[in-house]
Formats: sequence, structure tokens, C-alpha cells
Amino acid sequence: MLKNVKPVWEQVDAHKEKFCELSNLIWDNPELNYQEFFAVKEHGRVLNSEGFSVKEALGGIPTAVMGEAGNGGPVIAILGEYDALPALSQEAGLAEERPLIEGGSGHGCGHNMLGSASLLAAVAVKNWLAQNGLPGRVRYYGCPAEEGGSSKSFLVRAGVFDDVDVAISWHPSAFTGVWTGTSLACAELEFTFHGRAAHAAVAPHLGRSALDAVELMSVGVNYMREHMPTSARVHYAVVDSGGIAPNVVQPRAVVRHLVRALRLDEMWGLVERVKKIAEGAALMTETRVEVKQLSGEANLVSNKPLEEAMHSNLLALGGPSFDASDMAFARKIQDTLAKEDLLSAYERCGLPMGSEPLSQRILPLNTSTSEASGSTDVGTVSWVVPTVQCLVASFAVGTPGHSWQLVAQGKSPAAHKGIDFAAKAMSGIAADLLSDAQLLSDAKDTHRRFRESNEFRSPVGPDAKPPLAMAAG
Repeated sequence: MLKNVKPVWEQVDAHKEKFCELSNLIWDNPELNYQEFFAVKEHGRVLNSEGFSVKEALGGIPTAVMGEAGNGGPVIAILGEYDALPALSQEAGLAEERPLIEGGSGHGCGHNMLGSASLLAAVAVKNWLAQNGLPGRVRYYGCPAEEGGSSKSFLVRAGVFDDVDVAISWHPSAFTGVWTGTSLACAELEFTFHGRAAHAAVAPHLGRSALDAVELMSVGVNYMREHMPTSARVHYAVVDSGGIAPNVVQPRAVVRHLVRALRLDEMWGLVERVKKIAEGAALMTETRVEVKQLSGEANLVSNKPLEEAMHSNLLALGGPSFDASDMAFARKIQDTLAKEDLLSAYERCGLPMGSEPLSQRILPLNTSTSEASGSTDVGTVSWVVPTVQCLVASFAVGTPGHSWQLVAQGKSPAAHKGIDFAAKAMSGIAADLLSDAQLLSDAKDTHRRFRESNEFRSPVGPDAKPPLAMAAG
């Protein structure tokens, strides 16, 4: 396993320790959507120290950064992330729930690893290009707010990927393989209803309840569920119910709806239906509704030539190599899980139930994975640039995403081995693209043919602004 057969992988080996340290540092300082000021500073510091030309506040987003190295030739982008999740604080290396800070944030999706491995891959490619005197440029994009903030969608709209030839990324997972499935396009919208306050006992007839409108909207959306594609999803959260006094007719209430669909055009159709339901709720309650889009993401676009090339790199690497200590800790984590967690992990990959605490296998190409039921802003990038991603085993099989168990494993030796493996997979395909003109041409031709028959409408529309304060304390 981890067979060093490509010169670019030697660069990963030479630098991996400091990037595992970077991952740990980001884990130690979890930051939510658009608040990743520590993380972007550290990633920018590394880019500068490694000789990249750095652009800060990329696309007008304070916590987005880009570093470029090389000259001429194709532009290969490697995408990183570093945002955390709320209410997932957890002590590292412990197989029992124990928050470091009650109510604090934690890296429950492994983005501390994701950004660090992607940056390591970019450094490896930069040095490999220089060693070989080859034309070509590698860029590292540090992207904030993947967890609901859709920064890459706003960056796409700002044009920062317009001259990129191919984009590469990865995600920590329980299994290793190429991400060949799609993801759900999504749009998050906020509906603010304005009514009229009144004394709920003395003069209720004078009031117009914004909370009633929110409840009626929710009823309408629930009825819509029967008449939308089975792959579509609509979720909602009441973020302002109008106060805590039941004897006041609520003059203002706010609800957020997240609309998901298998295709971008299908998603926009559902968004329009949800808006009509909101208008109907306002009409029934004699209130007024304001609609604001917060974020949005397109579905992932597959690219067969890139996926085959990524799979070849995974096979050449031979799968992550975990030792007895890694396996022992993973078993302790599995002891905290339900049998359904383990079964679901295998079912989502189309595999029979197994007993492995950590997976060292490479999934066959075109294996279905669970990520297809969620959304990612990498999807938006894939509409404008040929894009490929891999999944790399970095935590115990069965670990739920967005859980304290995943946070607990974020600084483990197994996580560090995942960083090493992912950086090699990404740098390997980047080197392939920079040295094989036919592969690059095939990838771009595949993407062009898709776009010729599929219209792209930005999932954040023309008016939405990055919700920079969505997670501010």
C-alpha cells in the first residue's frame, strides 16, 4: 500500500508532517461559516511561505484565499475547505462524548483535514513543476462556508474560476474511491412575514399574525411533498417565531426553507412553487412576505475521463494503510454506534455488511455513495470547470457525518494517513493532467458536450449576497 510510483508523491512525503500539524491547528480552532479568520490566515501564511502568489479576500469574501504557482500552460485548481459545525465540540482521541466547550463548535465533517490535504497537494505539484521545468500553473483555493454558506457558488459567480482548466478536490470518508455520483442542487431561502401586533385577548381581531403565516406556509410545503420528485427534499427551520409572549399577536416571524433536487433546473422549479406557497400564506393571513436567498449549490457534473484517471491513481496508491493501533481506536468508536449506522455505511456504497473498523479497500469505479443524497458547493464549480473528487478513508466505518464521533477522530493517526493518501491522489491526477495533453483534452471535451445540452443558471441567482454574518456570534 502507498506505493511511491510517481515523483510528485515524493514531494507529499517530504512535506506531509507540517500539513498534518496544520490540520491539527485548524481542528483546535474551529470556526463556522464565513468566520474562518484564523484558518484563512494560517492557510495564507503557508501559501506565502511556500512561494505562492497569494490573493486574499477572493471574490470579495474575507475568508477566501487563492495561491498560484507556475508559469504558462494549463491551470489546475485544487479546492480546500476549513469550516466547522456548531454544537460539536469534542475531546480528540476519546471514544465517549465529552465536549471541550459546552455548545462549542467542532470539525464534524473533517474540513480541517480537507483543506490541509488539498494545500499539501498544491505544494507538491508546485515543486514537481519546478523540478521538471514544465509549463503549467497550480492553484490552491481556500474556500470557506461549505456547510450551508455556498461560498464556491458565489466565487463562481464572481468569475474566479473562469480561466481554470480542471478542478480537483476530495472529502474525508469511511471508504476510499472516486466520487462518481451526483449531488443534489439546493437553494436556501429566508421568508420574513410582516403582520400587525395586537393584544391577543382584548383585540385579536386587530392583529394579523406573522406566525400564523409561517405555520400555514409549512402546511402548504408539506402538502407539496406528495407532488414533487421522490429525489427532491425540502427542509425548514423557524428562526424567529415572533417572540415568547403568547398574549401578543406576532407582527414578525421568519422561516428558512432549504430546497433540494436532483438537477439544477428541477430545483429552480421547486423554488418557484415554494415561493407561491409563501405568497398564499401571506394572502390568507393578510400579512406581507419578503423573500431573500441566502445560498445555493448546483448538482455535481460527472466527468468520466477525470474519474478514470483518479481511479487509476487510487489503484496505484493501493489504499490507505492503517495499523493495529488505528484499528483499535476505530473499534472503540464503533462501539458507540448503533448497528444501523454500520449497516447504512455499507448499504450506501452498495456493499454487504462487513466488520472492518477502518477500510483499506478501493471501491470499484462507479460505486454509488451516500454523498449523492446531500449537497456540496463543489457542484457549482463542476458546471463551469471539469471537476473530479475522491473520497478517502479517514475515520471508522459507520461514523455518522456531523457527529461528535467524527470530531473525536479528526486529529488521529488514521486522519493523518488520510491526509497523506488524499494529497497523493490529488497531486497524482494533477501531474497526469499537466503532462498528458490528451487527458486534459478529453476532460474538457466531455465537459463541453455536457454544457451544450444543459443550461447553467447560477444557484445563487444574480442578487443574493454571501451571507457573511449567518454564523456570527
